[in-house]
Amino acid sequence: MVDLDPDLIQTLYDKLLMAGIGVRTVRLTHSVLRRCLNQAVKLGVIQSNPTTAASPPKAEHKEMKFFDEAQAQLLIITAMAKEDRYTALYQLALTTGMRQGELLGLQWKDINWDRKTLHIQRQLARVPGGRLNFAQLKTRSSIRTISLGNTTILVLKEHRKNQLQESEKVSARWQDNDLIFPTSTGSPTNPSNLYYRSFKQLLKDAGLPQIRFHDLRHTAASLMLNHGVPILIVSKRLGHAQPSITLDVYGHIMPNMQEEAASIMDDIITPVTISV
Repeated sequence: MVDLDPDLIQTLYDKLLMAGIGVRTVRLTHSVLRRCLNQAVKLGVIQSNPTTAASPPKAEHKEMKFFDEAQAQLLIITAMAKEDRYTALYQLALTTGMRQGELLGLQWKDINWDRKTLHIQRQLARVPGGRLNFAQLKTRSSIRTISLGNTTILVLKEHRKNQLQESEKVSARWQDNDLIFPTSTGSPTNPSNLYYRSFKQLLKDAGLPQIRFHDLRHTAASLMLNHGVPILIVSKRLGHAQPSITLDVYGHIMPNMQEEAASIMDDIITPVTISV
């Protein structure tokens, strides 16, 4: 432990990168090592944590794409016109900014119809071996209750009615998992099938640019921020641990309100009109 210094840790990161290990994995290695050594400091095994002086590789940021207001509306209009069975899912994705796994893990019991709220507490995830399984959300902040608008509530009620009709058609083949967005037989929806068989075709039919499903989350954040929703509320709806994370990710797309701020401050501190 005495020989474990920042240079040695930095060399480890560099060798991992040279060996073809991904940046995300190296950053995860740094995170785990930092936590372990922090515990060693607490126990008095070492005096300081050498990882604090090491520099893990910067995270790779994929290009962020998002739709503007007109494009988001066109997506929903096209889904409704096609009677796409995932219309309500797209509505929820764009109005809440939920992650795909969170959407596919939703159950009807998560909705409080009277209060018009949705409790997000699980996700559908792929486990080793390729199976799909329900899992707890990774962080405490991801477990959240958010409000739903009147239109979204109506869309979900219509979706519920259509799902009941769908289950009656397949009768005994229906798997009752209480899922809001299952397959046509009630089983969990494979995220890849949702993307390639429904979402990409919907974008094509709407004449919209091809984007990732995750970009609907970016779209929701962008629309909220650009329409004056407070950063704290946006952060909570997205399930971020801190508003600072929301600012780090989306700060560059927020409207520049410097001129408005200057005018407001003038009005606040100037008791009379000053002629120049």
